[in-house]
Amino acid sequence: MKNILKVTILSLLLLFIGLPGFSQIPAGYYNSAAGLEGEELRLALHNIIDGHTSVSYDDLWDVYVDTDKRSDGKVWDTYSTCSFTFGSDQCGSYGNICDCYNREHTVPQSWFNEASPMVSDAFHVIPTDGKVNGYRSNYPFGECNSGTTYGLGKLGSCTYPGYSGTVFEPADEYKGDMARIYFYMATRYMDVIDNWPGGASFDADNLSIWTRNMMLQWHHDDPVSQKEIDRNNAVHDYQHNRNPYVDNPTWADAVWDPDYVPNFIEISNSYFSVYPNPAFDFITVDNLLLSGNSCQISIYDISGRVIFEQLTTEEKEVINISTLPAGAYFIQLCPDGKSKYIQRISVVR
Repeated sequence: MKNILKVTILSLLLLFIGLPGFSQIPAGYYNSAAGLEGEELRLALHNIIDGHTSVSYDDLWDVYVDTDKRSDGKVWDTYSTCSFTFGSDQCGSYGNICDCYNREHTVPQSWFNEASPMVSDAFHVIPTDGKVNGYRSNYPFGECNSGTTYGLGKLGSCTYPGYSGTVFEPADEYKGDMARIYFYMATRYMDVIDNWPGGASFDADNLSIWTRNMMLQWHHDDPVSQKEIDRNNAVHDYQHNRNPYVDNPTWADAVWDPDYVPNFIEISNSYFSVYPNPAFDFITVDNLLLSGNSCQISIYDISGRVIFEQLTTEEKEVINISTLPAGAYFIQLCPDGKSKYIQRISVVR
């Protein structure tokens, strides 16, 4: 029998769709991923973001004007605090930090043989200081407590458990950004990673264990920023796909944390049941929580918008859902004005 857990609708929605940037997500974009976890969730997200519109490597210079502009109009570089002007400060040659910016493959090109579409995927190819990029080379991201500082990063022997080679450690304020980029890459390209020459960050068709552990920690320590939300929306305008781990940060845990426990557990039918589920035109809410008292029934769509509310004293309610689009919805019962019990339903068409 399923456990009972009282939750707020906010925590439920954070699990399924993530509130950051949600207004920019196309309607129904993530419907097929709702309620999944583990490899089943990663595959569902892969199928959603696969087959994106590929921009050319040369066009990335123009893409950056929309995706990586600071508030002062300069290039947003995650490897340095230099002030680069779009266009005029593009690398050619460089000798020092702050000479120019170039196109950094956060997953190095050598790891996938410079193949398309990885080579120009704007989610992981970002503008960075050319000299610092050169220091980073094709070393994996990691932690190196006594490394040498270059710009905002460090280079040295890995001190994170599980790997002992040379790594590049990004600044703390960008570690979560890099983690969510790698979660994206391990999802978008899960069907081809096994054919890459690869690097220490990948193992077979997935992130290596030490990398996923470290990046989950980075993901938690450095939550999604407005910069990432804005960049996700801007890249979507060009590639017509998204980074799901920016849209819904809880999915990173749902896929890669072996000890993952959802923020909610659907309550037992011993307390209330909804049928049929999936449903087409009507649902019956069989409410055994009343005990002679009134109960508020609410239905939410996945954006958190209330689309139905009714106060009832009946132990069984039939609700017309024939006008609802196909997708996932949430029914909340509030029998005493305080406790909230929630179940998920699917509407089919």
